[in-house]
Amino acid sequence: MQAWINERFNSLGITGEASEILTTVAIVLAIAVLCVLGNLAARKVLLRFVSKLVRQNRYTWDDKLYERRVFHRTAHLVTPLIISLFTGSFPAYEMWIKRILSAYVTFVLVMIIDSVLNAADDIYRTFEISRTRPVKGILQVIKIISFLVGAIVIVSSLIGQNPLILLGGLGALSAVILLVFQGSILGFVAGIQLTSNDMIRIGDWIEMPKYDADGFVTDITLTTVKVRNFDNTITTIPAHAMVSDSFKNWRGMKASGGRRIKRSINIDVTSIGFLSDEMIERLSGIEYLKEYMANKQKEIDIYNKERNIDVSVPVNGRRMTNIGTFRFYVKSYLQNHPGIHKGMMLMVRQLSPGPNGLPLEVYAFTSTTEWAEYENIQSDIFDHLFAVLPHFGLRAFQDPSGYDIASLRRNEVVD
Repeated sequence: MQAWINERFNSLGITGEASEILTTVAIVLAIAVLCVLGNLAARKVLLRFVSKLVRQNRYTWDDKLYERRVFHRTAHLVTPLIISLFTGSFPAYEMWIKRILSAYVTFVLVMIIDSVLNAADDIYRTFEISRTRPVKGILQVIKIISFLVGAIVIVSSLIGQNPLILLGGLGALSAVILLVFQGSILGFVAGIQLTSNDMIRIGDWIEMPKYDADGFVTDITLTTVKVRNFDNTITTIPAHAMVSDSFKNWRGMKASGGRRIKRSINIDVTSIGFLSDEMIERLSGIEYLKEYMANKQKEIDIYNKERNIDVSVPVNGRRMTNIGTFRFYVKSYLQNHPGIHKGMMLMVRQLSPGPNGLPLEVYAFTSTTEWAEYENIQSDIFDHLFAVLPHFGLRAFQDPSGYDIASLRRNEVVD
């Protein structure tokens, strides 16, 4: 081609050095035009055809490849392919042109690999297993390796050396490499442990007070775990910290189908006492206590009669108390509550009395794990319990408030 163009210039009367310069310029312009045309053909024709083909078929994986620009980056190979056909036209620069083309092709291939890995992660996330076995960390390791290998090949192409020689030189810099990529290495090892031991999944609700994290896991990468907190802030936790430090995972709670209620009502101990006959008659009219009151009173009467106990003295024998009756009422109320899980533990117990009275603890599980519904059920239960306390002659304990002090002062003034 070079000789043919040179002859054309000679026929026009242009010879010597001027002919050679013009021939070189003409070849360069021709190559540039071919590269532009080839690039336009690849982008305007082939890419549009591929886009149409991708959208019309029933598969979804190729959509991810297109969205991640795999085909767009592949189109960049057209230019070096055209230039490589004309390297023989520049014998003085042929070696350098081939080296630059080799480095450029390597760079494009590395970028294509990056896009393919991103698309692979997107495709994998469409499967349910991705929630329990995320592979983003592994793909990031592959990316790092591909970038390192690509960088070595590019440098070796430009200096005209065997890549193995550079790899041997990197062995001497292993300590520096370990220092630079310390976070990535620790993250990779931690990612393997997190995945293999099923410690954390995307979508898990976790708490990690050390990092102010309280929310759902949105992403697990090579070096970090992203948590969207309930206030919509994002907390980024080092992956290795998930292994070395402790955190709470609420996945077990959600999988069980029930969330625990563990809350106490502090009873004023001065309001605790035996039930009078009038109270027994009144409480016997409560739906949840009818059978209990009858059976319990019968049991107590038999016990006291068999032992000839003088029941005229209140402390003799056995008697029903308002706190014991209330405790049974709370348990019956919970057993019949539609929001309480019937297949899990249900218990109403007394804790050790203290300066704030006698804690009566409700230990039960709701039939839902949804936060808002759980709070509604819990609030509904304790709204009812606080409201019925006076019917059992009981009072909830609370520290004196400003209202109590003001009321006391008004009473003193009236007296």
